Amino acid sequence: MRSQTIIFLGISILAFSNAFSQKPVQVIPLADSTGFTVETATQDLGNGFYDHGVASPISNHRGVVSTVDGNGRNVVLVWLFDHRGGYALLMIDAQTGKSEEFPIQFDPKQDTPYSSILSSDNKFYTLFRDHFTEFDPVKRAFTFTKGTMPQMAMAMTEDDKGKIWAVTYPNSGIVSFDPKSRYLKDYGYVNKENWRQYQRAMAADDTGWIYFGLGNASTQLFAFNPVTGTAKPILPQSERKLGQALVYRDLNGKVYGQTTGAIDNEWYELYKGEGKKIGMYNNRKPKNITTGTQNLFDTSFPDGTILKRLDLVERILITEDPKTRIATKVNFDYTSDGAIVMGIGAAPDGSIVGGTAFPMRFFNYDLKKDKWVNRAALGQFNALVNQNKKVYFGVYNGGHLIEWDPSKPWVRTVRGNKNSNPVYYANAGHDIVRPFRIIAHPDGKTIIMGGTPEYGLTGGGLLIWDNKIQKAELLTDAEVVKDQSSISLVPLPAGKLLGGTTTAPGTGGEKKATEAALYIMDLASKKIEWQKVLFPGAQEYSEMRSAPEGLVYGIVDKKTFFVFDPVKKTIVHKQDLTEKFGLTTAEQSPRIFVEGPKGEFFILFGKGAIVQVMPQTYEMKLIATSPGPIKAGGDYSQGRIFFVSGSHLYSYVLK
Repeated sequence: MRSQTIIFLGISILAFSNAFSQKPVQVIPLADSTGFTVETATQDLGNGFYDHGVASPISNHRGVVSTVDGNGRNVVLVWLFDHRGGYALLMIDAQTGKSEEFPIQFDPKQDTPYSSILSSDNKFYTLFRDHFTEFDPVKRAFTFTKGTMPQMAMAMTEDDKGKIWAVTYPNSGIVSFDPKSRYLKDYGYVNKENWRQYQRAMAADDTGWIYFGLGNASTQLFAFNPVTGTAKPILPQSERKLGQALVYRDLNGKVYGQTTGAIDNEWYELYKGEGKKIGMYNNRKPKNITTGTQNLFDTSFPDGTILKRLDLVERILITEDPKTRIATKVNFDYTSDGAIVMGIGAAPDGSIVGGTAFPMRFFNYDLKKDKWVNRAALGQFNALVNQNKKVYFGVYNGGHLIEWDPSKPWVRTVRGNKNSNPVYYANAGHDIVRPFRIIAHPDGKTIIMGGTPEYGLTGGGLLIWDNKIQKAELLTDAEVVKDQSSISLVPLPAGKLLGGTTTAPGTGGEKKATEAALYIMDLASKKIEWQKVLFPGAQEYSEMRSAPEGLVYGIVDKKTFFVFDPVKKTIVHKQDLTEKFGLTTAEQSPRIFVEGPKGEFFILFGKGAIVQVMPQTYEMKLIATSPGPIKAGGDYSQGRIFFVSGSHLYSYVLK
């Protein structure tokens, strides 16, 4: 088993994947303590392309446990996650900070742990990207890995005989592993729905029956019989709700389940495969099983020492002796190829800004100084737009709208604090949780945001913010296009708005619409004046932009370019792009189109093509091909087209 030993040397040195030929960079705290910068140097990739480095050179944990190694020393085990997926297990000595990385034994293909468990015999398990795996901290090695049905465990547990169980997204697959016989059994899928299934809790009773809770579109409790390999539902249809059903194992040997985690008076007693409704249940005594979601953070070492802090940004680990209250702080290090970059845009001050996911960070890059700044963000900065020398971000999770003034000092965003920068303005509630598009209206005061709804729901609304009166108006999907979400928005003359939808529901929700639509709304009355399916079978209007001569350019399903006349409400041109260039770039707010300094329009493609749309003829002229894939767009600044490749910021100098 290959391992990599990394010892803290003062300033954190990060090694990056050879795939990008990235030199090590130094992470240096900012003087105002609001974040960090990195020492890096832009690389000339040739043919007009430049690599400006990793936008956010840190990883995220996907499960942390406190245990001991083969020498009885306290160690912390961490599943590491960056833009590649779950790529390694990090093992840190709690007393010295010495760390070792153990690479995952399969290609994660951007998947990552969503559940893990530390067993009673001190093995650390997870299941993702169709692989079940076991790590032994005593042997300091992965000791078992085997393929399963897709895709990843959403919940795991251990039964009374020491067998490990997992239930998987998206179709409720059941897997068991016997550590004694080393036999893995894949039972396949045990439940069918017309939506992707999330299971966030699993438990076994003392007779060997297995139970799990289901969500998000419609809750359910299931009892699984390991002998027959079948599962049966417990809740009657009338009790199924939006949300997540939960289960836990009690010390009395039984399992108890809730119809949703948000309702405390709807408990079921689950035993020997049967369910009995018992209403309120206050005598809860959960059995201690070290398992959880991707947020698992086990703080108790076997000797009673407590893990107080694990910080992958500052690379600090703090433990505390509960008897003496003496804390021990150590530094550690690890490798990262950088967090997921959601997209980028040019800010009014000329810097390139954006956000990353896992961890949620804000970054901006100054081309002239070749300098990065990286700070903690309110959430996942999905979409952005400029208005009046400010930058507006649409933020996941929660559909938040915030405003950043680049000319003023950064002050951490606190809701209700008007001195924050970015300042918090509005929230879209359940109607928009994952923003896909945010636009600035030419009136200079209106910001409009669209996106998909809360987990389990179908149909997203529109958030309309009036900067002059500092007030938000929220429209539901029923007031726009029912059971669909607006992900492309273009302002039209005379106070109108052109919108393009997606049929995709909120995460874990039920897809109800069959075709995406275009619509025109009157912004004064907030009424839909026209709506039509112009591309039969289309599932999304990936992006649209205002074009010359009052027309609108658009992309359907990341593959079809079209030109729309909003006056005649007709498609005046369309062409398939996939044969020559493949699919366009894709992210939650992909920024496929880039407008040049003279009104030129460029399209960014996932495989690396940068194509100019020739006016009037709509010929697609290939101007360059990136040396790396284009993960997300995209904006123009200072003579360059900037875009995201992997976790890096790239640019192409226009000729």
